[in-house]
Amino acid sequence: MTKSKVWFITGASKGLGLTLVKQLLNNGEKVAATSRTIAELQKAVQPESEHFLPLSVNLKDEASVEAAIKSTVQKFGSIDVIVNNAGYGLGGSIEELTDEETRQNFDINVFGTLNVIRKALPYLRAEKSGHIINIASAGGYIGSGGFGVYSGTKFAVIGLTEALAEEVKDFGIHVTVIAPGFMRTSFLDSNSVAYAKNEIDAYQAVRNLKASFDAFSGNQGGDPEKAAQAIIQTAALEHPPLHLLLGSDAYQLVAEKFDALKQEFEQWSELSHSIGFDN
Repeated sequence: MTKSKVWFITGASKGLGLTLVKQLLNNGEKVAATSRTIAELQKAVQPESEHFLPLSVNLKDEASVEAAIKSTVQKFGSIDVIVNNAGYGLGGSIEELTDEETRQNFDINVFGTLNVIRKALPYLRAEKSGHIINIASAGGYIGSGGFGVYSGTKFAVIGLTEALAEEVKDFGIHVTVIAPGFMRTSFLDSNSVAYAKNEIDAYQAVRNLKASFDAFSGNQGGDPEKAAQAIIQTAALEHPPLHLLLGSDAYQLVAEKFDALKQEFEQWSELSHSIGFDN
């Protein structure tokens, strides 16, 4: 009989995070889930269960994150799977977005993820097991005009995940970065995507992108129920992947990006090799 796992999931009050929490609880797993307010989580996850621990966490505050991890271990006795799902989209050109808007996006999408990893690792190292799953985006492989700062946060998540995998492999800890395409969740809603407050008229293409996303909301091709199933399946693997794309759109876009990147490298290979010392 497979031992049930203890999951710790951030950004769990809506979207993919909420779907994942509900599936895990239905499967009899133990789940600690975070949101900015416990009431929001309790309302979203019904009925109450002894296997469910809702936590109010400020991901920007290391002490808040540390307390949440500790509460999880105290209630369930261990912690096995970390899912860094919390994050939000930020639209606007690089020039339009202020330093404050930019830093806030990195605070949640990147530094919040790092805070959770930093505070969870002592427990995982002590157990010599565990799995850290970081939710990035197809936009973490492809710099998207009009979403450059958001893409930057997800590029960062992918890079730090690759490094983390190297650092913890000798401890028996698995690491996976998951990059979804468009999921039919609330992600494109105003509550999940912020846009530059100071718009510049010259960036009409960015305004057009926002309009197309607004029209696309509710018609995304990715099924969050199936995405949650894929995450659960990945966590059950003996040898899980480091990188996992979710969605046909993500697979196609990222594959095309890497094909184009290889062609560009080859096109300029002579210049690349030209800077070595002459023997």
